[in-house]
Amino acid sequence: MLERLEDVPAGISAVKATGTVSKKDYETVIEPLINDARAEGRRLRILCEFGPDFRTFTPAAGWEDLKVGMRSLRLFEGCALVSDIGWIRKSTSLTSFLMPCPVRVFGMEERAAALDWLTSLPEAPGVSHRLLHGPQVLVIEVEEPLRTQDFDALALTADSWLETHTELAGVVVHAREFPGWENVGSMLRHVRFVRDHHRKVRKVALAADSKLAGLVPHIAKHFIQAEVRRFGYDELDVAVAWAGSPAPKQAADTG
Repeated sequence: MLERLEDVPAGISAVKATGTVSKKDYETVIEPLINDARAEGRRLRILCEFGPDFRTFTPAAGWEDLKVGMRSLRLFEGCALVSDIGWIRKSTSLTSFLMPCPVRVFGMEERAAALDWLTSLPEAPGVSHRLLHGPQVLVIEVEEPLRTQDFDALALTADSWLETHTELAGVVVHAREFPGWENVGSMLRHVRFVRDHHRKVRKVALAADSKLAGLVPHIAKHFIQAEVRRFGYDELDVAVAWAGSPAPKQAADTG
């Protein structure tokens, strides 16, 4: 079985595997943990503990692990595996290079060191986002230069919503000043994110005070399908209300 552990520092999630881990364990423990992180727009630093009483995964659990992992890889910021079981340690070491986040293996007596390592990982970038289910609006808070990981996390949230909905009512970008991109790669990832999603977003609001923000609606209309409007930085609530409001009905053609 899998159980969620609470004796860890804030900002870290932890699970412990004992006995036989089944598909149901993933559905009741891992998937809610991932869904919570996605809904809150945060990334996961996770400690996975396999003690001496762990036996195996059922075949269905192995398949569920693969499915969950493939859908959620971009959410992980760091993973520490704590175990003395040889095959668990070896298989993790062999596959860790496939992960988009740092992975380290620790012995059972090194659990405190594993938590210290997770805590010491670089802080998340100054970009966060949250999906407001009521108005169906994705709010993006920008404070630091944009990174590739930011757009990966945004795409994961948007794509998860679009799996069960035809569109996202709106996106609101909240930024005092536009800080630019971390590097060329992050700029290109920004372009790809817009290309892949702009036809499924009805409205885009920019709540910012910079002079450049005033030009965005005029420039954006040449590149994206969504309606774009600029608001002041302190008008975030107004921007969210506008982005989540229904599009005006077009007059019927009486030809």
